[in-house]
Amino acid sequence: MKLLEGKTAIVTGASRGIGKGIAKVFAEQGANVAFTYSSSVEAANELENELNALGVKVKGYQSNAASFDDAQKLAEDVVTEFGSIDILVNNAGITKDNLLMRITEEDFDKVIEVNLKSVFNMTKAVQRTMLKQRKGSIINMSSVVGVKGNAGQTNYAASKAGIIGFSKSVALELGSRNIRSNVVAPGFIETEMTAKLDEEVVKGWRAAIPLKRGGTPDDIANVCVFLASDMSAYVTGQTLNVDGGMLT
Repeated sequence: MKLLEGKTAIVTGASRGIGKGIAKVFAEQGANVAFTYSSSVEAANELENELNALGVKVKGYQSNAASFDDAQKLAEDVVTEFGSIDILVNNAGITKDNLLMRITEEDFDKVIEVNLKSVFNMTKAVQRTMLKQRKGSIINMSSVVGVKGNAGQTNYAASKAGIIGFSKSVALELGSRNIRSNVVAPGFIETEMTAKLDEEVVKGWRAAIPLKRGGTPDDIANVCVFLASDMSAYVTGQTLNVDGGMLT
């Protein structure tokens, strides 16, 4: 029996990196997947075809998670197309790193809007469906940076810490309706984005991690499968650090 058999999941920001890994593992575990992307049409089409081949229903939607109206429309479209929304993974995110003295107001606002307000938008958009179903699992992607902070990332850290407070509050509000809300805080995950970094810098980071390696998108996706499945039926309001021991 696949762990997510017959469930429908929305995964935001899934055309690459961690989001793509989550969409892929969810489909392998039997979930029907609606995923969003902002601009990578080609990558989205490729992913749609690849995952549909697994015998589940998968559809990509070009949608801006930072837009309240886009989120509402997406939720409506997914219910019409798939019939339910059992799982929401809020993964869409950006960085605009800089020291506080150099960061612009625009760069601060943009990161908060895409990373944090999108979580409000999407959670509010799926809430009605989940309340009707009297079940649902919401998984919000934070970061170790949201737990411990990081120089040069005040905007990113604030957005990712905000996600933790938001998720705990949702867990308290919706628990009586069997809707769970949890957070995954990834550490150093090796994706297309990190592949562009200087190899020596990356080696230094790996050496500082107790497990002596960077994580993979699958490492995050597997934890998300647990939180999305009935195996975690009694887990809500929690933050799982998936970081190879960085925060130990």
